[in-house]
Amino acid sequence: MIAISDAVILMAGSGSRLRGSDETFLKPFVPVLGRPLICYTIDALIHAGIKKASFIVGYQSARMIEAVKQLIPSKIEPCFIENRDWQKQNGVSLLTAANQVTSPFLLTMSDHLFDQSIVELLVHDAVLDQLNVAIDRKLDSIFDVDDAMKVQTRSGQILKIGKDLPVYDAIDTGLFICPLDIFDHLERAKRGGDCSLADGVRSMASEGKARAVDIGNDWWQDIDTPEMLARAETQLRRRIARRDIAMANTGSDRGNRTQNYARAGDNHPKMQDPLSPIE
Repeated sequence: MIAISDAVILMAGSGSRLRGSDETFLKPFVPVLGRPLICYTIDALIHAGIKKASFIVGYQSARMIEAVKQLIPSKIEPCFIENRDWQKQNGVSLLTAANQVTSPFLLTMSDHLFDQSIVELLVHDAVLDQLNVAIDRKLDSIFDVDDAMKVQTRSGQILKIGKDLPVYDAIDTGLFICPLDIFDHLERAKRGGDCSLADGVRSMASEGKARAVDIGNDWWQDIDTPEMLARAETQLRRRIARRDIAMANTGSDRGNRTQNYARAGDNHPKMQDPLSPIE
């Protein structure tokens, strides 16, 4: 397996579609089956052998940093990078990590859930001088396909990417193995000081440097709205039941302790006996 030891996690946005008008809400800490959403990402990084994780923060950055620190295990060295232009697109957030990573790295979003096997597949199959994008061809299983980032592929290469593509055969899952020149492509893609991650993918694809890695039957879900959150919990609950991991309600006070995480920035206790449904 290729040694990927660095990860970048994008978590600078405000999560407005999920939080509504509650400005105290921190999206990465919304409880999902009794665990803060970000815990699932942290678990995935540990299982993938990640040693250093750069968390890109923006909205409520001080509270976000303090809250994440409460959950980071000693196995991972955290680095917190503030994106002062967090209201711009996610490509600008990724660019803030340009001086922090020195080798190909795993890139993910703080609001996505996914099977650990997707990370293992992506790391195992990565071509380090190309952008490796985990894609889902199960189009009928996408919860909100209108909002999904659509991808057109051919012979394992990405040709086009965009939410409004009229012709597509896959969906971008938000998991990547990135070469360092992704930063050059994002800089070149900037328009008016702004760019999206999709702009960087598009730029690399134009040079034949964006690979599609098919996740097959594996599962993932982004969480942008209350409906997506409800869907994710339903799917996770079913998966836990199928795998006979009957730990969803272990500890009578777990639900009470975690219900406040989405609103907290103050002294969160570390989770004990965490669920690990996506291994």
